[in-house]
Amino acid sequence: MPKKNEIYETIIEDVIFPNKGIAYIDDQKVIIKDAIKGQKVKVKITKKRRDKIEASILEVLERAPIEKEAACPHFGICGGCTYQTLPYEEQLKLKQNQVKRLLDNAGIEGYEFLDIVPSPSEYSYRNKMEFSFGDVEKDGDLALGMHKKGSFYEMVTVEGCQIVDEDFTKIMMTVLEYFKERKIPFYHNRRHEGYLRHLVVRKSAKLGEILVNLVTSSQMEVDLSGLVQEILEIKLEGEVKGILHTINDSLADVVQSEETRILYGQDYFMEEILGLKFKISAFSFFQTNSFGAERLYSVVRDFAGSTKDKIIFDLYCGTGTIAQIMADVSKKVIGIEIVEEAVKAAKENAKLNGLHNCEFIAGDVLTKVDELKDKPDLIILDPPRDGIHPKAIHKIINFGAPQMVYVSCKPTSLARDLKVFVENGYKVEKVQCVDMFPHTSHVETVVRLSRK
Repeated sequence: MPKKNEIYETIIEDVIFPNKGIAYIDDQKVIIKDAIKGQKVKVKITKKRRDKIEASILEVLERAPIEKEAACPHFGICGGCTYQTLPYEEQLKLKQNQVKRLLDNAGIEGYEFLDIVPSPSEYSYRNKMEFSFGDVEKDGDLALGMHKKGSFYEMVTVEGCQIVDEDFTKIMMTVLEYFKERKIPFYHNRRHEGYLRHLVVRKSAKLGEILVNLVTSSQMEVDLSGLVQEILEIKLEGEVKGILHTINDSLADVVQSEETRILYGQDYFMEEILGLKFKISAFSFFQTNSFGAERLYSVVRDFAGSTKDKIIFDLYCGTGTIAQIMADVSKKVIGIEIVEEAVKAAKENAKLNGLHNCEFIAGDVLTKVDELKDKPDLIILDPPRDGIHPKAIHKIINFGAPQMVYVSCKPTSLARDLKVFVENGYKVEKVQCVDMFPHTSHVETVVRLSRK
């Protein structure tokens, strides 16, 4: 019987979503994060309950037969990527099989399961990165990058990161060296003291426009004009359109704004998706893989079928990307989104694209659906990771829409919600995964439902 804090050697026999390896020690099932099927690993038991035993990997003793060398020098140290040692085709198979298994286990049946759509780019695909300030080790040098694997406080300066292009790296390293030279302290999450918190870089994949946002506390007054000048002097493939300074004194380690100042240029950048233009501000949600988003939204459009003269609800619409892609021949599209800034951007983008049949409402889907008077022909759902609120799902079902298209970024939430739809008169017709996040455990899934 495995004991807490004891060390064992074992073989990973299976991997389930999200990236949980399954092994057996003394005939007991043990869950081991960040594992690959076929690996021989040395693990330490970290949690032991009556119904669950968990362990963490101390060392990979033998790689799985299908593994290869990782392209990124930080892989295994940085907590950003999981599957860089797996060939991309194997990553796709793994994600597709995990989603299929979750749906089957939820009792969803009788649907067509289409092959997963790969990301157009395996590397350099991200259009947004949130880098964090910290130290390499306790009281060590200033670092700017990603959290060290398994650590909340220590950072890895990821100058060799493979999932962003070189412009991101150049900006990150310039900002790091600037503050290192001036010995400006980072914000300690434990002590809630210090200044530097995050650096958010966003870049349009189609147009090359770049938005840089430095996030700090208000605990110091620092002249940032020199930093602005240094960023503007970097030789980049893209073009810096705006440099922002966001003040955030929240105790939580999240990027949010109490005040945002424009240090240079503008507070947004432009992107193009499927021929439509989108104005994206510092805090607007937008898919982090622009070319992958085109493939995702093409699947959504295909699953929706003909929208001619139809009334469409786009619930959890974000900046209204899907709504506008569907609006072309539709009678009317109504989007609901809880983030007011995103709704404002959605309205601006619709105007920018000359679309006059889109209406966007700011508020929680749970309450705002009660105000909708139109009867939808099609409902598109793209909820956050936790899925649809249990009360909201029944309100959505009560509209009796003949068709729905559900876009999910978390298959466990999707499986739970689909079960409710099926129990209330809907049939799952088609399912297709779209990989937007190579080398990670994440995957998007699109589902077409019809009312029986």
